Amino acid sequence: MGSNNSRPFSALAQTLSSTTLEQRVEHLDQEDQIELDPDQLLRECEEVLQSRPARPHRNLICPKDAGSYCHQLGPSVRIMQWNILAQALGEGKDGFIRCPLEALNWKERKYLILEEILTYRPDIVCLQEVDHYYDTFQPIMASLGYHGSFLAKPWSPCLDVEKNNGPDGCALFYRHSRFSLQTSICLRLSAMMIPTNQVAIVQILNCRLTGQQLCVAVTHLKARSGWEKLRSAQGADLLQRLRSITSRRGEGSHEQSARTNPLVVCGDFNADPSEDVYRRFRSSPLGLDSAYKLLSTDGQTEPPYTTWKIRPTGESCSTLDYIWYTRDALRVDCLLDIPTEEQIGPDRLPSFHYPSDHLSLLCDVSFRAEP
Repeated sequence: MGSNNSRPFSALAQTLSSTTLEQRVEHLDQEDQIELDPDQLLRECEEVLQSRPARPHRNLICPKDAGSYCHQLGPSVRIMQWNILAQALGEGKDGFIRCPLEALNWKERKYLILEEILTYRPDIVCLQEVDHYYDTFQPIMASLGYHGSFLAKPWSPCLDVEKNNGPDGCALFYRHSRFSLQTSICLRLSAMMIPTNQVAIVQILNCRLTGQQLCVAVTHLKARSGWEKLRSAQGADLLQRLRSITSRRGEGSHEQSARTNPLVVCGDFNADPSEDVYRRFRSSPLGLDSAYKLLSTDGQTEPPYTTWKIRPTGESCSTLDYIWYTRDALRVDCLLDIPTEEQIGPDRLPSFHYPSDHLSLLCDVSFRAEP
Protein backbone atom coordinates (compact mmCIF):
# COMPACT_ATOMS: atom_id res chain seq x y z
CA MET A 1 0.00 0.00 0.00
CA GLY A 2 1.17 3.52 -0.71
CA SER A 3 2.06 5.76 2.17
CA ASN A 4 -0.91 8.07 1.48
CA ASN A 5 -3.40 5.25 1.96
CA SER A 6 -1.77 3.16 4.64
CA ARG A 7 -3.35 4.85 7.66
CA PRO A 8 -7.02 4.26 6.70
CA PHE A 9 -6.47 0.59 5.93
CA SER A 10 -4.38 -0.11 8.98
CA ALA A 11 -7.19 1.57 10.92
CA LEU A 12 -9.69 -0.76 9.25
CA ALA A 13 -7.60 -3.79 10.16
CA GLN A 14 -7.47 -2.61 13.77
CA THR A 15 -11.21 -2.01 13.76
CA LEU A 16 -11.92 -5.51 12.47
CA SER A 17 -9.52 -7.26 14.79
CA SER A 18 -10.38 -5.47 18.03
CA THR A 19 -11.65 -7.80 20.70
CA THR A 20 -14.39 -5.74 22.34
CA LEU A 21 -17.19 -3.50 21.16
CA GLU A 22 -15.92 -0.67 23.37
CA GLN A 23 -12.48 -0.78 21.74
CA ARG A 24 -14.01 -0.73 18.26
CA VAL A 25 -16.35 2.16 18.98
CA GLU A 26 -13.58 4.17 20.68
CA HIS A 27 -11.29 3.64 17.71
CA LEU A 28 -13.96 4.62 15.18
CA ASP A 29 -14.73 7.78 17.14
CA GLN A 30 -11.09 8.75 16.81
CA GLU A 31 -11.01 7.95 13.08
CA ASP A 32 -14.49 9.13 12.09
CA GLN A 33 -13.19 10.80 8.90
CA ILE A 34 -11.90 7.56 7.37
CA GLU A 35 -13.07 6.93 3.80
CA LEU A 36 -12.21 3.56 2.33
CA ASP A 37 -11.30 2.84 -1.27
CA PRO A 38 -13.38 -0.24 -2.23
CA ASP A 39 -10.71 -1.50 -4.65
CA GLN A 40 -8.04 -1.29 -1.99
CA LEU A 41 -10.29 -2.95 0.59
CA LEU A 42 -11.10 -5.76 -1.84
CA ARG A 43 -7.39 -6.39 -2.32
CA GLU A 44 -6.95 -6.45 1.45
CA CYS A 45 -9.73 -9.04 1.74
CA GLU A 46 -8.03 -11.17 -0.90
CA GLU A 47 -4.73 -10.95 0.96
CA VAL A 48 -6.31 -12.07 4.24
CA LEU A 49 -8.08 -14.94 2.47
CA GLN A 50 -5.19 -16.13 0.30
CA SER A 51 -4.90 -19.40 2.25
CA ARG A 52 -8.55 -20.25 1.52
CA PRO A 53 -10.01 -21.60 -1.73
CA ALA A 54 -11.51 -18.95 -3.98
CA ARG A 55 -15.22 -18.21 -3.77
CA PRO A 56 -17.29 -19.78 -6.56
CA HIS A 57 -17.07 -17.78 -9.79
CA ARG A 58 -20.50 -16.51 -10.77
CA ASN A 59 -21.64 -14.79 -13.95
CA LEU A 60 -24.12 -12.00 -14.50
CA ILE A 61 -26.83 -13.30 -16.83
CA CYS A 62 -29.17 -11.14 -18.91
CA PRO A 63 -32.76 -12.45 -19.15
CA LYS A 64 -33.96 -13.26 -22.65
CA ASP A 65 -36.25 -10.25 -22.88
CA ALA A 66 -33.89 -7.78 -21.16
CA GLY A 67 -33.15 -6.00 -24.43
CA SER A 68 -36.73 -5.81 -25.64
CA TYR A 69 -37.69 -2.74 -23.60
CA CYS A 70 -36.58 0.56 -25.09
CA HIS A 71 -38.18 2.96 -22.58
CA GLN A 72 -36.41 3.21 -19.24
CA LEU A 73 -35.25 5.90 -16.87
CA GLY A 74 -31.61 6.10 -15.91
CA PRO A 75 -29.01 3.39 -15.31
CA SER A 76 -29.74 0.17 -13.46
CA VAL A 77 -29.88 -0.16 -9.68
CA ARG A 78 -27.90 -3.13 -8.35
CA ILE A 79 -29.57 -4.92 -5.43
CA MET A 80 -28.10 -7.68 -3.25
CA GLN A 81 -30.10 -10.03 -1.04
CA TRP A 82 -28.21 -12.27 1.38
CA ASN A 83 -28.68 -14.20 4.60
CA ILE A 84 -25.07 -13.97 5.77
CA LEU A 85 -25.42 -16.50 8.66
CA ALA A 86 -25.26 -15.09 12.17
CA GLN A 87 -21.89 -15.81 13.71
CA ALA A 88 -23.37 -17.07 16.98
CA LEU A 89 -25.70 -19.46 15.15
CA GLY A 90 -23.01 -20.75 12.80
CA GLU A 91 -20.65 -21.57 15.65
CA GLY A 92 -23.14 -22.43 18.37
CA LYS A 93 -26.53 -23.71 17.18
CA ASP A 94 -26.84 -24.58 13.49
CA GLY A 95 -24.78 -27.78 13.57
CA PHE A 96 -23.11 -27.75 10.14
CA ILE A 97 -21.53 -31.14 10.64
CA ARG A 98 -19.43 -31.05 7.45
CA CYS A 99 -18.09 -27.55 8.03
CA PRO A 100 -14.95 -27.31 10.21
CA LEU A 101 -15.21 -24.75 13.00
CA GLU A 102 -12.05 -23.17 11.67
CA ALA A 103 -13.92 -22.23 8.50
CA LEU A 104 -16.39 -20.26 10.62
CA ASN A 105 -13.72 -18.23 12.42
CA TRP A 106 -15.05 -14.67 12.44
CA LYS A 107 -11.59 -13.14 11.98
CA GLU A 108 -11.57 -14.50 8.44
CA ARG A 109 -15.22 -15.15 7.67
CA LYS A 110 -16.07 -11.44 7.90
CA TYR A 111 -13.56 -10.82 5.10
CA LEU A 112 -15.31 -13.44 2.96
CA ILE A 113 -18.61 -11.62 3.47
CA LEU A 114 -17.06 -8.25 2.68
CA GLU A 115 -15.32 -9.69 -0.36
CA GLU A 116 -18.65 -10.86 -1.76
CA ILE A 117 -20.20 -7.41 -1.30
CA LEU A 118 -17.17 -5.56 -2.67
CA THR A 119 -16.93 -7.82 -5.72
CA TYR A 120 -20.37 -6.80 -6.97
CA ARG A 121 -20.64 -3.23 -5.56
CA PRO A 122 -24.43 -3.18 -5.06
CA ASP A 123 -26.32 0.10 -4.68
CA ILE A 124 -28.67 -1.52 -2.15
CA VAL A 125 -27.73 -4.35 0.22
CA CYS A 126 -30.38 -6.34 2.13
CA LEU A 127 -29.03 -8.71 4.78
CA GLN A 128 -30.47 -11.17 7.29
CA GLU A 129 -28.91 -12.84 10.35
CA VAL A 130 -26.68 -9.85 11.02
CA ASP A 131 -25.22 -10.05 14.53
CA HIS A 132 -22.12 -7.91 13.95
CA TYR A 133 -23.85 -4.78 12.68
CA TYR A 134 -22.50 -2.10 15.02
CA ASP A 135 -18.93 -3.35 15.36
CA THR A 136 -18.31 -4.44 11.77
CA PHE A 137 -20.85 -3.79 9.02
CA GLN A 138 -22.15 -0.36 9.96
CA PRO A 139 -18.74 1.35 10.32
CA ILE A 140 -17.23 -0.34 7.28
CA MET A 141 -20.23 0.20 4.99
CA ALA A 142 -20.49 3.82 6.17
CA SER A 143 -16.84 4.32 5.23
CA LEU A 144 -17.65 2.93 1.79
CA GLY A 145 -20.42 5.47 1.26
CA TYR A 146 -23.48 3.54 2.45
CA HIS A 147 -26.21 4.55 4.87
CA GLY A 148 -27.33 1.64 7.05
CA SER A 149 -30.30 0.63 9.19
CA PHE A 150 -30.62 -2.36 11.52
CA LEU A 151 -33.55 -4.02 13.28
CA ALA A 152 -32.96 -6.88 15.70
CA LYS A 153 -35.35 -9.74 16.36
CA PRO A 154 -37.15 -9.26 19.70
CA TRP A 155 -36.00 -12.70 20.90
CA SER A 156 -32.92 -13.56 18.92
CA PRO A 157 -31.69 -17.17 19.22
CA CYS A 158 -28.15 -15.76 19.16
CA LEU A 159 -28.64 -14.68 22.77
CA ASP A 160 -28.82 -18.35 23.80
CA VAL A 161 -25.25 -18.88 22.62
CA GLU A 162 -22.41 -18.29 25.07
CA LYS A 163 -20.15 -15.36 24.15
CA ASN A 164 -22.63 -14.04 21.59
CA ASN A 165 -22.33 -10.63 19.99
CA GLY A 166 -25.90 -9.57 20.67
CA PRO A 167 -29.12 -10.29 18.78
CA ASP A 168 -29.29 -10.91 15.06
CA GLY A 169 -31.61 -9.06 12.75
CA CYS A 170 -32.14 -7.49 9.34
CA ALA A 171 -29.96 -4.75 7.88
CA LEU A 172 -30.54 -2.49 4.89
CA PHE A 173 -27.82 -0.39 3.27
CA TYR A 174 -28.11 2.02 0.36
CA ARG A 175 -25.42 3.97 -1.46
CA HIS A 176 -25.72 7.59 -0.41
CA SER A 177 -24.40 8.91 -3.72
CA ARG A 178 -27.29 7.22 -5.54
CA PHE A 179 -30.20 7.62 -3.12
CA SER A 180 -31.52 9.90 -0.44
CA LEU A 181 -33.84 8.66 2.27
CA GLN A 182 -37.44 9.85 2.38
CA THR A 183 -39.02 7.39 4.81
CA SER A 184 -37.75 4.57 7.02
CA ILE A 185 -40.12 2.24 8.86
CA CYS A 186 -39.27 -0.64 11.20
CA LEU A 187 -41.90 -3.38 11.40
CA ARG A 188 -42.50 -6.23 13.77
CA LEU A 189 -44.50 -8.75 11.79
CA SER A 190 -47.78 -10.06 13.17
CA ALA A 191 -49.80 -13.20 12.63
CA MET A 192 -53.53 -12.90 13.28
CA MET A 193 -52.82 -9.61 15.07
CA ILE A 194 -50.33 -11.27 17.43
CA PRO A 195 -46.76 -9.87 17.28
CA THR A 196 -44.15 -12.44 16.26
CA ASN A 197 -40.37 -12.66 16.48
CA GLN A 198 -39.81 -11.66 12.85
CA VAL A 199 -39.14 -8.14 11.61
CA ALA A 200 -38.82 -6.05 8.45
CA ILE A 201 -37.26 -2.74 7.45
CA VAL A 202 -39.04 -0.68 4.79
CA GLN A 203 -37.52 2.43 3.24
CA ILE A 204 -38.66 4.81 0.52
CA LEU A 205 -35.61 6.07 -1.35
CA ASN A 206 -35.32 8.97 -3.78
CA CYS A 207 -33.08 8.21 -6.76
CA ARG A 208 -30.73 11.15 -7.26
CA LEU A 209 -30.30 10.34 -10.99
CA THR A 210 -33.92 9.94 -12.09
CA GLY A 211 -35.97 11.62 -9.38
CA GLN A 212 -37.91 8.36 -9.09
CA GLN A 213 -38.91 6.88 -5.76
CA LEU A 214 -38.15 3.27 -4.91
CA CYS A 215 -39.53 1.41 -1.92
CA VAL A 216 -37.23 -1.32 -0.59
CA ALA A 217 -38.08 -3.87 2.09
CA VAL A 218 -35.96 -6.52 3.78
CA THR A 219 -37.34 -9.31 5.95
CA HIS A 220 -36.65 -12.77 7.39
CA LEU A 221 -39.66 -15.00 7.99
CA LYS A 222 -40.05 -17.79 10.55
CA ALA A 223 -37.81 -20.81 9.94
CA ARG A 224 -38.37 -24.58 10.04
CA SER A 225 -41.00 -26.94 8.73
CA GLY A 226 -44.32 -26.98 10.54
CA TRP A 227 -44.55 -23.18 10.58
CA GLU A 228 -46.02 -22.72 7.11
CA LYS A 229 -49.23 -21.07 8.35
CA LEU A 230 -47.28 -18.62 10.48
CA ARG A 231 -45.08 -17.67 7.51
CA SER A 232 -48.18 -17.17 5.40
CA ALA A 233 -49.71 -14.88 8.03
CA GLN A 234 -46.46 -12.94 8.36
CA GLY A 235 -46.33 -12.50 4.59
CA ALA A 236 -49.94 -11.31 4.52
CA ASP A 237 -49.18 -8.77 7.24
CA LEU A 238 -46.12 -7.48 5.40
CA LEU A 239 -47.99 -7.19 2.10
CA GLN A 240 -50.83 -5.29 3.71
CA ARG A 241 -48.43 -2.81 5.29
CA LEU A 242 -46.48 -2.43 2.06
CA ARG A 243 -49.67 -1.52 0.21
CA SER A 244 -50.25 1.29 2.68
CA ILE A 245 -46.63 2.47 2.65
CA THR A 246 -46.23 2.52 -1.13
CA SER A 247 -49.60 4.05 -2.07
CA ARG A 248 -49.53 7.51 -3.66
CA ARG A 249 -52.69 9.49 -4.31
CA GLY A 250 -53.15 10.89 -7.80
CA GLU A 251 -52.29 14.48 -8.63
CA GLY A 252 -55.84 15.65 -9.46
CA SER A 253 -57.96 17.00 -6.63
CA HIS A 254 -60.86 14.75 -7.62
CA GLU A 255 -58.79 11.70 -8.53
CA GLN A 256 -59.65 8.78 -6.26
CA SER A 257 -57.33 6.17 -7.74
CA ALA A 258 -54.04 5.43 -6.01
CA ARG A 259 -50.69 4.64 -7.57
CA THR A 260 -47.89 2.79 -5.86
CA ASN A 261 -44.18 3.43 -5.73
CA PRO A 262 -42.00 0.80 -7.42
CA LEU A 263 -41.24 -1.83 -4.84
CA VAL A 264 -38.46 -4.36 -4.19
CA VAL A 265 -38.84 -6.91 -1.38
CA CYS A 266 -35.76 -8.93 -0.44
CA GLY A 267 -35.71 -11.70 2.09
CA ASP A 268 -35.05 -15.14 3.40
CA PHE A 269 -38.65 -16.33 3.41
CA ASN A 270 -37.77 -19.82 4.73
CA ALA A 271 -40.42 -21.00 2.28
CA ASP A 272 -40.07 -22.90 -0.96
CA PRO A 273 -42.21 -21.94 -3.98
CA SER A 274 -44.93 -24.47 -3.06
CA GLU A 275 -45.82 -22.63 0.15
CA ASP A 276 -48.79 -20.35 0.61
CA VAL A 277 -46.66 -17.31 1.46
CA TYR A 278 -44.99 -17.56 -1.96
CA ARG A 279 -48.39 -17.68 -3.65
CA ARG A 280 -49.48 -14.65 -1.64
CA PHE A 281 -46.58 -12.59 -2.96
CA ARG A 282 -47.00 -13.86 -6.51
CA SER A 283 -50.71 -12.93 -6.60
CA SER A 284 -50.50 -9.73 -4.56
CA PRO A 285 -52.34 -6.62 -5.82
CA LEU A 286 -48.93 -4.93 -5.62
CA GLY A 287 -48.05 -6.68 -8.89
CA LEU A 288 -44.91 -8.44 -7.68
CA ASP A 289 -42.82 -11.00 -9.48
CA SER A 290 -39.77 -12.99 -8.42
CA ALA A 291 -36.62 -11.83 -10.21
CA TYR A 292 -34.81 -15.15 -10.11
CA LYS A 293 -37.46 -16.92 -12.16
CA LEU A 294 -35.93 -15.09 -15.12
CA LEU A 295 -32.87 -17.34 -14.96
CA SER A 296 -35.00 -20.32 -15.99
CA THR A 297 -35.66 -21.38 -19.56
CA ASP A 298 -39.40 -20.69 -19.30
CA GLY A 299 -39.04 -17.64 -17.09
CA GLN A 300 -41.47 -19.18 -14.60
CA THR A 301 -39.32 -21.50 -12.49
CA GLU A 302 -37.29 -20.63 -9.41
CA PRO A 303 -33.67 -21.82 -9.09
CA PRO A 304 -33.23 -25.36 -7.74
CA TYR A 305 -31.66 -23.99 -4.55
CA THR A 306 -30.54 -20.85 -2.77
CA THR A 307 -29.32 -22.73 0.31
CA TRP A 308 -27.60 -26.11 0.59
CA LYS A 309 -26.41 -27.44 3.93
CA ILE A 310 -25.81 -30.64 5.91
CA ARG A 311 -26.98 -30.81 9.52
CA PRO A 312 -27.33 -33.75 11.92
CA THR A 313 -30.90 -34.17 10.66
CA GLY A 314 -29.69 -34.61 7.09
CA GLU A 315 -29.00 -32.71 3.89
CA SER A 316 -31.18 -29.75 2.94
CA CYS A 317 -31.22 -28.25 -0.54
CA SER A 318 -33.94 -25.61 -0.95
CA THR A 319 -34.99 -22.36 -2.55
CA LEU A 320 -35.85 -20.02 0.31
CA ASP A 321 -34.48 -16.60 -0.71
CA TYR A 322 -36.14 -14.14 -3.09
CA ILE A 323 -35.97 -10.71 -4.67
CA TRP A 324 -39.52 -9.58 -5.48
CA TYR A 325 -40.05 -6.53 -7.70
CA THR A 326 -42.93 -4.53 -9.20
CA ARG A 327 -43.03 -5.95 -12.72
CA ASP A 328 -44.92 -3.06 -14.34
CA ALA A 329 -42.66 -0.35 -12.91
CA LEU A 330 -39.27 -2.11 -12.92
CA ARG A 331 -37.40 -4.35 -15.34
CA VAL A 332 -34.68 -6.84 -14.49
CA ASP A 333 -31.59 -6.25 -16.61
CA CYS A 334 -29.34 -9.01 -15.27
CA LEU A 335 -28.98 -11.52 -12.43
CA LEU A 336 -26.09 -13.25 -10.71
CA ASP A 337 -26.26 -16.94 -11.58
CA ILE A 338 -26.43 -19.81 -9.09
CA PRO A 339 -23.24 -21.85 -8.48
CA THR A 340 -23.29 -25.44 -9.65
CA GLU A 341 -23.21 -28.43 -7.31
CA GLU A 342 -19.56 -28.94 -8.26
CA GLN A 343 -18.73 -25.35 -7.33
CA ILE A 344 -20.50 -25.66 -3.99
CA GLY A 345 -18.62 -28.86 -3.18
CA PRO A 346 -19.50 -32.15 -1.47
CA ASP A 347 -19.51 -30.67 2.04
CA ARG A 348 -22.04 -28.02 0.95
CA LEU A 349 -22.37 -24.68 2.76
CA PRO A 350 -20.92 -22.92 4.67
CA SER A 351 -17.33 -23.84 3.90
CA PHE A 352 -13.81 -22.49 3.66
CA HIS A 353 -14.69 -20.93 0.31
CA TYR A 354 -18.15 -19.56 1.13
CA PRO A 355 -19.16 -17.83 4.38
CA SER A 356 -22.88 -18.63 4.63
CA ASP A 357 -25.29 -21.51 4.18
CA HIS A 358 -27.32 -19.19 1.90
CA LEU A 359 -26.17 -17.91 -1.47
CA SER A 360 -26.22 -14.21 -2.19
CA LEU A 361 -28.77 -13.11 -4.79
CA LEU A 362 -28.08 -10.07 -6.94
CA CYS A 363 -29.88 -8.34 -9.77
CA ASP A 364 -29.81 -5.07 -11.69
CA VAL A 365 -33.19 -3.38 -12.07
CA SER A 366 -34.12 -0.21 -13.90
CA PHE A 367 -37.14 2.07 -13.81
CA ARG A 368 -39.57 1.71 -16.68
CA ALA A 369 -40.60 5.03 -18.14
CA GLU A 370 -44.11 5.99 -17.03
CA PRO A 371 -46.74 6.35 -19.78
